[in-house]
Amino acid sequence: MKNQLTKLLNVKLPIIQAGMVWCSPWQLTVAVSNSGGLGIIGSGSMYPEILEEHIVKAKANTKNPFGVNLPLIYPQVEEHIELIIKYKVPVVITSAGSPKKFTQKLKAQGIKVLHVVSSAKFAMKAQDEGVDTVIAEGFEAGGHNGREETTTMCLVPEVVQKVDVPVIAAGGIGSGKAMAAAFALGAQGVQIGSRFVASAESSAHNNFKQLVIDSIEGDTKLTLKELTPVRLLKSNFLTEIELAYQNEATPEQLKALLGKGRAKKGMFEGNLKEGELEIGQVASLIKKVQPASEIISEIIQEFNAICRTLGSYKF
Repeated sequence: MKNQLTKLLNVKLPIIQAGMVWCSPWQLTVAVSNSGGLGIIGSGSMYPEILEEHIVKAKANTKNPFGVNLPLIYPQVEEHIELIIKYKVPVVITSAGSPKKFTQKLKAQGIKVLHVVSSAKFAMKAQDEGVDTVIAEGFEAGGHNGREETTTMCLVPEVVQKVDVPVIAAGGIGSGKAMAAAFALGAQGVQIGSRFVASAESSAHNNFKQLVIDSIEGDTKLTLKELTPVRLLKSNFLTEIELAYQNEATPEQLKALLGKGRAKKGMFEGNLKEGELEIGQVASLIKKVQPASEIISEIIQEFNAICRTLGSYKF
């Protein structure tokens, strides 16, 4: 399967693993890259020395391209960039901020820059700043999200229409059927997060993985829009947030309630009562923990089968 995106990233398959905070270690990165996709180290939960360790181990365990997710609001982002340049990481996914400051610096080193957007407006701005491709992420996605609440089905064709760079679809994609739908909308690839949270190589705690595969429709909610919108799985902490809203909490009070280290506590340490549990709406369709290679194989097989079936339709 070759298209503009796979040629740009030098990968066999147009499947990009999202850099999920606390869930995307080098082991998952390598498993995805060795399966033909683009594995991503999630640096948002890593100090520079930890990121360096994960980059070194990834390079030692795969000959295929991989990348680093770089939330631009991270306080040590410049140190992360220097490590990415030092080790010649081929791809960077920037998010949570404007790509203006670092895109040209990274591209000058031969690094491909992908940027996550939640609207066509931001996609056009990212293209103007020189990014190689944009990731159009609908509000079905887990973790931090756009305020517009635009669904993937609406967002992707809007972005495809407005930019010339390849578009990667994200948000609610965890199957070959969803991947085929994204391609029908004009995307050239997909970014998948939640499905890989429940992979064997994910660093998510087993308590969190089990809660994901036990979840049902309606078990996630987009909240905390006054701070940074985030989609969370139902938990004691989400109940606390909803109670705070009922009591008309101010943004300052919500920030105090959130505190620090909630995501680590929930997703990495497995504290399901006090932790923050970030996952997408597609969680309700995930029913087992699998090796990343098996996940990718299933997605591609289903994608090819759906494309063959759709090819038979004529009206």
